[in-house]
Amino acid sequence: MSTHLQGSLFDQTDEVRLGPLDGLRRTALGDGAWIDLLPGWLHGADALFARLADEVPWRAERRQMYEHMVDVPRLLAFYGAGDALPDPVLDEARDALSAHYADELGEPFTTAGLCFYRDGRDSVAWHGDRIGRGAREDTMVAILSVGAPRDLLLRPRRGGTPVRRPLGHGDLIVMGGSCQRTWEHAIPKSARAAGPRISVQFRPHGVQ
Repeated sequence: MSTHLQGSLFDQTDEVRLGPLDGLRRTALGDGAWIDLLPGWLHGADALFARLADEVPWRAERRQMYEHMVDVPRLLAFYGAGDALPDPVLDEARDALSAHYADELGEPFTTAGLCFYRDGRDSVAWHGDRIGRGAREDTMVAILSVGAPRDLLLRPRRGGTPVRRPLGHGDLIVMGGSCQRTWEHAIPKSARAAGPRISVQFRPHGVQ
């Protein structure tokens, strides 16, 4: 699949590599939820985007919504525990995150789900990763973004003002604590000209 991406002016290298994680900055959201953010963790993110866009076996899905079957507005891929990830730097990212959060999370990240947002019409609705253990336990979901920036919105389930974080070009966000139970997140559709973006979501076993 070939998709045009307007490259980042600040990341003009073809060498794909990770930076250190010591620049992570935590924001407490409330109700025991938090996010860690590290812009530009992955260097050469545009080169990785091109490889993933072309080489991942992307699939389109349809889901039941009320009385109709509708197209899921993004392309998907999933790699389970033990599956070879589509690029070695993603194995490095998963290992680095597992090591960094080992004491706090108490287990490694094992799976990787990929979403391909082809343009501003692709999106994901408000949700929490509450299928499995995330419905009853504190956990973490780490998201690495490559491609054009798109806004990630988070809002408390009990109501309140959403939090907005633009993510793209190698940015990392980690949602932790009670975030999957007490908050929801979404990638809204965008009426602005929005280039393609791929997100890679690392999760522990049993969290979806």
